[in-house]
Amino acid sequence: MRKAFVLFAITSLAIIGLLMYVNLKFTFLLLIFVPLIAMGLYDMFQSKKSIRRNFPLLGRMRYILEALGPGARQYFIENDTEGKPFSRLQRSLVYQRSKKETDSMPFGTQLDLYEIGYQWINHSIKAIPFSQVNANPRVRIGSSQCEKPYDASLFNISAMSFGSLSKNAIIALNEGAKQGGFYHNTGEGGLSPYHLNGGDVVWNIGTGYFSCRDENGNFSYEHFVKRATLDNVKMIEIKFSQGAKPGHGGILPKEKVTDEIAAIRLVSKGHDIISPPTHSAFKTPLELMEFVKLLRKGSGGKPIGMKICIGNKSEFLSICKAMVETETYLDFITVDGGEGGTGAAPQEYSDHVGMPLRDALAFVYDALNGFALKDQIKIICSGKIITGFDIIKTLSTGADLCNSARGMMFALGCIQALECHANTCPTGVATQDPRLTKGLVPEEKSIRVARFQHETVKSAMELMASAGIDHPDKVDRSVVSMRVDRTKIQTFEETYPELTKGCLLNEESVPQDFLYFWKKASAERF
Repeated sequence: MRKAFVLFAITSLAIIGLLMYVNLKFTFLLLIFVPLIAMGLYDMFQSKKSIRRNFPLLGRMRYILEALGPGARQYFIENDTEGKPFSRLQRSLVYQRSKKETDSMPFGTQLDLYEIGYQWINHSIKAIPFSQVNANPRVRIGSSQCEKPYDASLFNISAMSFGSLSKNAIIALNEGAKQGGFYHNTGEGGLSPYHLNGGDVVWNIGTGYFSCRDENGNFSYEHFVKRATLDNVKMIEIKFSQGAKPGHGGILPKEKVTDEIAAIRLVSKGHDIISPPTHSAFKTPLELMEFVKLLRKGSGGKPIGMKICIGNKSEFLSICKAMVETETYLDFITVDGGEGGTGAAPQEYSDHVGMPLRDALAFVYDALNGFALKDQIKIICSGKIITGFDIIKTLSTGADLCNSARGMMFALGCIQALECHANTCPTGVATQDPRLTKGLVPEEKSIRVARFQHETVKSAMELMASAGIDHPDKVDRSVVSMRVDRTKIQTFEETYPELTKGCLLNEESVPQDFLYFWKKASAERF
């Protein structure tokens, strides 16, 4: 092909020269062909890309087609159920609910009901009329040691940082939370002015201690108290890990680090902002309990919790043992599944690190119940939750309430362009480019966020009513069934039998499945 290109170049120039000899008006052809030939010659002699070196000029088509591939697959190739991470059916449901359009579907399900892993709700002959069900139930978060418990909605905005998301996106989310009466988690990127537009806020504090750090990157109690006592801040969440990249620390590419973001996070700009993989404010579970007491004091008695993607089971059991030993309780635990989303993460971390949500939820609930701690602690979950059924199946496994990140992004107008890490998000959601963020109008999108949340909670409560249940607290593991092979089904209770309350307090009563991890766990080390 290199010889073919040389022949093409010589022939083209010869023909153009002949045409110009006949009539000079053909000179314009040089403006077209000379740049193309120059590009081809550059391709021939550059050494970094083999395709372009072997196929001058023509090889560039490969990169063009590769760039167009995700959009082409999404709009022209994938069917309604194939898209990843979210199918067209899932995305369309969010769009319809956020716009308050018809969200019913004709002609029956498109799902394969005999596919292994298919799940459904076990409805009841004694279904309850929806009019007799509280369409917007609240969940009280706060242990016996919490002075200012918080009544949370069943469905809330999960952790997404300013920096990862645009200013307009954060404003729209917070105003939507205010309109709908649900909370907005800040993500680990710090507490920005755009989180303080009237919506309830959960301040997420990660290993970088953004917005509450000193010049050396260590936790600053002074900076923490200044922000934690704000009226809008309702709860504090210590972030250990997130499902998309557990054990890695957050990543904000330098292209997205503006002067404003650097000031909010209390960091310098000009480089990627990468959170450390572990906390420096504590090193052991017992020290974590002291940190919890410090945050509770500094916040004025607000609920203090933690966010974790389960990895080593013994480490979580170590935290449980520390709570029992010190009689210091977390008020809530947010469980993030390995299927959780992110703006930027190494592929191996997103694909192969962290326990999936269903298994993690069952384990965390059983661990807390086994240590007789569940009555003190509420479980929040996050990880691909965008429908009423998603809420029901997480409640059935052990959650008390749910968060959603990408669902809320779809409500803002996200089209799953998969450009969150490149600062080129075409909808203005996940970019700091002012030319793109102008397309997102907070006054319009906040209404859609509130509508999506309201309609999704309504859907969840309708499903509960169909199962004969009038409150989320009554959803247990018998409510949802799953196909485990082509001819066998099980309820979640059969798949994940619940532990007896208090059985993990003494070695003699620890179930065999937990014994190895229980012995390995220690309040004095992770």
